[in-house]
Parts: sequence; C-alpha cells; structure tokens
Amino acid sequence: MRYCLALLPLLVPAPAWADYPVLLPPAVREMLEAAIANGNETEIATVAKIAKQTNPGSADEIQRMVNSWKERTKATRDTVIREARFTELWTGKVEAGGFRSTGSTSEIGISASAALKRSGLQWSHKLSASVDYRRANGVTSRERYTASYEPRYEFDPRGFAYGLTQFERDTSIGYDERYTASVGIGYKLVVSTPLDLSLDAGPSIRHAKYAIGARETKLGARASMDLAWRLAPTLVFKQVASGYAESDVYSINSLTSLETKVSTRWSAAMSYNVQYESETLLTARDFDTLSRLTLTYAF
Repeated sequence: MRYCLALLPLLVPAPAWADYPVLLPPAVREMLEAAIANGNETEIATVAKIAKQTNPGSADEIQRMVNSWKERTKATRDTVIREARFTELWTGKVEAGGFRSTGSTSEIGISASAALKRSGLQWSHKLSASVDYRRANGVTSRERYTASYEPRYEFDPRGFAYGLTQFERDTSIGYDERYTASVGIGYKLVVSTPLDLSLDAGPSIRHAKYAIGARETKLGARASMDLAWRLAPTLVFKQVASGYAESDVYSINSLTSLETKVSTRWSAAMSYNVQYESETLLTARDFDTLSRLTLTYAF
C-alpha cells in the first residue's frame, strides 16, 4: 500500500496551470535564429508564431528572442539616423503615365510626378513635384505644374506639427503663379497594419499672379487628410485631400488611387483627381476631374 502511494504522484498528470520551465528545442531555436539573421520582419513574425504554437511552453523565451532583435534593430537604426548627413537616407518614387480629363476640357495628355522623403527620429522632410501637360492641334489646353516642400516634427507617437511651402502654375484657371505657405498641427487618428489615417489643419497665406497681370494675397485656413488602406500585401488604396478656405475663394483637391505592386520596385496605379476652385479673377468654374493610369518606380 505504501509502495502504491509513493508512486501516485508519478501516475497523476500535472495540472495544466503548473509552471514548469521548458527548454526550446535546438531545431526550433536554429530556425528562429536563421530568420532573425535574415532580418525580414514578416518572416520573423511567421516563424515565431509557428514556434509558439508548436512549443507553447517556450512562448516566453521565443518572445524574448524576438524582442531582443527588435531592440537591437531599433538601436542600430537610431544610430544610423543620428550620424547620417542631411543628403543621406532619402527615398522616393517617380510616376509617369497618361490621363483622360473631363470638365473644363476633355482630351488626352501626359502626366508625371516625383516625390522624395527623408524620415528621421522626429523630423521628416518631403519634396514633391508634378506635371500635367496636354497639347492638341498645336494648342496647349492644359499646363499645370506644382512643387512643394513639407517638413514635419513628431512631438509624440501620434501628434505632429507641419510646415508647407508650395508653388502652382495652372493656366486653365488663369494662374501664372500661385505661392502657398501654411503651418499647423496634425494627428494620426489610426495607426495600424492595415490602415493609416491622419488629419492636419492650420492657417495659410496664398499669393497669386494671374495671366492678365493682376496679383492678390489672401489669408485663409488649410486642412488635409491622408489615408492608406492596405487591402492586401500588394494592393493599397490611398486617399489624399486638401482644402483651402479664404474670404471669397474655396479650393479643394482630392486624389484617390488604387496601387498594386508589380515587383520590388515597380507598381501600377489607377488614380482619380478632383479639383475645385470656387472662382478666380478669370473664371467661375465647377469641379474638374482627371483620371490616370500610371507606372511607378520606387528607389
């Protein structure tokens, strides 16, 4: 009887809540270490997830390995950014294609744009430029050029302050030149893997020179939104819009696009641009639309 009672603890299974340390099998550790050595975040997350499912007792150890990699990666990135010159760490893209315009005009033309961005620890800088040019039967029916510079300072993970300087030329509206300056505050409403959404607003000043030679300067308010919705690993829906309100003029510009990745650097996009100017010295106009099909190269 005593012999049976002595063996009883060995025969009764341990309760599920018992906390016994479990060593991570060498094969699983080597697989995770190989993924970490490759440095691909998606691959590391996938391997870690499978490792936790097959080795639940080692979940904490697996997570510690992943966290350690993230901390080392962040420390290295921060050091690189701190030591980099302003001319370094820029990324960008070039986009070109054709479009069909409806509204004030209805013709076929060429569209091109370029954007550069540099992201730091708190500061980011964005440069962008675009050209929409159409010429039919020897007559230029559309000539729109834009260029802008936007610095941004993130004072917390979601809040930021921005500045904006912008140049426009749009002969269809009657502007030879229009300069815009704005500063303001923004907030990232949604920050997640599938969806990013931010809003910003602030005062603005715009100076316009018309084709007839007249000039005017107006104070107003500016607001914008930036939405990116990752529908699939290679498919992104984007919505970028900005609006200006002045004493007697209202402007809206909205760009909706659907972008699909073709390869590591190449992607194709369909976009739909809506532009509205309540009135100018030369025209009182309605909404204009611009549809584009473009190829983009990222670098």
